[in-house]
Formats: sequence, structure tokens, C-alpha cells
Amino acid sequence: MPMSAVAPRLAALLEGVLGAPLPVRLRAWDGSEAGPTGEGPVAVVRHRRALRRLLWNPGELGLARAFVAGELAVEGDIAEGLSRFWKLGRSSGSLSLADKLAALRTAASLGAIGPRPRPPASEARLSGRLHTRRRDRQAIAHHYDLSNAFYEFLLDPQMAYSCGYWTQEASATYGLVDAQRDKLDLVCRKLHLEPGMRLLDVGCGWASLLIHAAQHYGVEAVGVTLSAEQRALGMRRVRELGLEDRVEIRLQDYREVVDEPFDAVSSLEMGEHVGQDNYPVYAAQLHRLLVPHGRLLLQQMSRGASGANTAPGGGAFMESYVAPDMYMRPLGETLGFLEAAGHEVVDVHSLREHYVWTVRPWLDTLQDHTSEAISLIGEEQYRVWLLYLAGAALAFEENRMGVHQILTVRPDAEGRSGLPRSRAATLGADPALDRLRADASVVDPARASVPAAGH
Repeated sequence: MPMSAVAPRLAALLEGVLGAPLPVRLRAWDGSEAGPTGEGPVAVVRHRRALRRLLWNPGELGLARAFVAGELAVEGDIAEGLSRFWKLGRSSGSLSLADKLAALRTAASLGAIGPRPRPPASEARLSGRLHTRRRDRQAIAHHYDLSNAFYEFLLDPQMAYSCGYWTQEASATYGLVDAQRDKLDLVCRKLHLEPGMRLLDVGCGWASLLIHAAQHYGVEAVGVTLSAEQRALGMRRVRELGLEDRVEIRLQDYREVVDEPFDAVSSLEMGEHVGQDNYPVYAAQLHRLLVPHGRLLLQQMSRGASGANTAPGGGAFMESYVAPDMYMRPLGETLGFLEAAGHEVVDVHSLREHYVWTVRPWLDTLQDHTSEAISLIGEEQYRVWLLYLAGAALAFEENRMGVHQILTVRPDAEGRSGLPRSRAATLGADPALDRLRADASVVDPARASVPAAGH
């Protein structure tokens, strides 16, 4: 390979910075390669502008901008490539002055020195004070108003965009649709929903829980969202199912809900968007909206379970391209906020690894149908989603992020919870029992003795 080949020079620079051999093979814009051979992902530096971005924004933001702009790519399993770099990055320290000077010399020799490149168009640009109602609408619109057609392409037919509940391993007879159905049932049973009850779903998405609760548990369901696109598709689904008399979806901030009380309140992966300073307001509002003895079910992501929480927003990429203004904290802090607002914590259920099993099918759909995805959202947003889903799967797998279902109750004025005496009666039948009962009835109808769920 000629001495002027780009890849070996880049590899030498990176290995000096990392203090270890490259974890993946590297291919540069001149076609040259360096690094380990054999099977595995290949990092492709398509343009010297990728180096310029890293000089101006070292670390995650520069890498993310280069990837989203198409100047940096990964051939093969992107999640595996990220995993290898992540494990190496955890053991490497910050750049020394010598490292920085070496990077500048290499970049200059490759013609990568120049003005700061413009950020990709898909980078979030919000205005106004943090977590005002106007700015929150901008943040939600950035992610959720992307394209209803794209979300219909990516998600299961129930349009559930949160962690599923996998009661079995994935198989030909059990997959994402089943896990999301089991999650919706799990939520409804923990809330002890019964016909005639009034349910509020805060951050209702495309109405997956609203529709499920109305169809199978006979409730009157109200959902609020800040996404106009979510509401439009959700209302279309409600009309198609003939549920207009039982399901209402509002384009409304959670702070604006005043028609309490509700018998039960749910909020699935919306609490991450309210912010650290506003979380006491959110917790107090959910408490105020409930009747005494009413239950709240939160499903919420967390950070910091396995160490210091250095990225409550998920890191520079997530904050800039996926979920601007998001804030995730350790589970214990969230429980403290809820208790301070008057909620009695009844049950905490970790679903962290279930999120790995949920995200992987979404990532497979994206990668297996690349051209369709690009036709719906464009190449730049496609790269955003590729990096987002691969990174999310890895973060949950390695316990850098968690997700929990938190069940609480609002005690009455005398401090009574109104809960049943037994844990089983409080939480309701696990959806896994439904399938056990069904399987038992197929094998021997006389032995199908597993208790049926109440819907």
C-alpha cells in the first residue's frame, strides 16, 4: 500500500488516541483500508470533511454529525461496531496536548483543515426558555411529527412506540405484536381497569393504550399529546374502530388538563420529556388528577443505574437529533419526586432487557427495508434512525439505560390506599398466564385451570 494511503495514517492516529488497536476495520475515501481483517463491521470514512467535523467538535457530536451527513458510515452490523468502540472508549482518557497536535498534523496533511462545517439539516433547533409550553411543543414535534407513514412502517399495527413486555422468547408464533399486546394488557391490569372507569393517558402517542383499554376493558379513555400528527392518526384509528364515543384525544399540554377526576392515569415514556425542574410539577399534576384510591402507571426510562449519570439527556447525539430537552435520572430520584407529590409507590418493575428485544425488531425493519424507509423520511433522517436504534439497543443491553413500570396509588384523606391485601390481586393476572391457559386448553381442555384475566 502506498505511503500516501489515507487509511493507515488515520488508523495510526486513532490507535495513538485510543491506546489500543482499532476495534474495527477502517476504509478511507481513497479506497485504502487498515485495521483488523476478517468478518465484522467496517467503518468507512467517505470524506475528509468527517475529520474536519471531529476537529471542530471532538467526540460524540462530531461523530454524529459526520454519520448523519453521510461522511462516515458503517458496513455490517452497526450495533456491533458501536459496541466495540464503546468498550474501547470507556477505557481511554481525554486527549493530551500531544494527541491534539498529532491530530492537527494528520488532518492538515490530508487536507481536512478548514472552516466549521454546517450541521446537518435534521439537527434540532429549538428556541425559547427550557420546558416552556411553546418549547416543549417544538421538542415533541421534532421527533413525533416526522411522518405518520414512517411510524406506521416501523411500528406494529397497534402503533405502540414504547418498550414491549416479552413474556416469551421471539419465535414464529410470538413476536413484537404479541409483546406490545402483552405490555398494554400489563398496564391495564396494574391499573385495575374496569368497565365505566375514566382513564387519562398523558403522552398518548398514536392511541395504542387508549384503544386497547376501551376495546378490552370497557373504559372511557382520554389522551393528551403535543404532536398534531399523532393526534391526527390516533383519531383516524379511533374512527375506523368506531370508538368515538369512548376515546377522546386532545392536542393539549399535561399542565392544561383540568377536567379531573380520573379513576386511573397512565403515562408511558413521556416523563423523560418534562425535564428535571418540571418533574415535581408533572408528579403533582398526575396526583391531583386522580380520585382517592386511583392508580397511576408510569413507564419511564432512567440513567445512571450502573454508575455516574453523565448524560441525563442521552448524550450529544440524542439531544441534538432525536429527543431534544429530554432528561433521564436514576430510578431512585424519580421515586422521590413521586412520593414528595403524595403518591404511594406500590410496585416497581424493571423492563430493561425487554427494550433490547423491542428495539431490535425496529432496527431490523429499518435495515431490511432501507429503500422504503428512505422514501418516507429521506437519507439523512434514515441515518439518524439507524444510529438512534442501534445505539439504544446497545445502551439498554449494557445497562447504561433502564426502563421501569412504576405503579402508585393516591391514598385518601385518612391515608388508606384501598388496595387489595394480596400482591397478586393488586397487580392482576400477568399476561403470560393467558397463553399458558390457552396452551393448556389445546393440550387438555379439562386441565385449563390457569385463572383467566379480567377482560
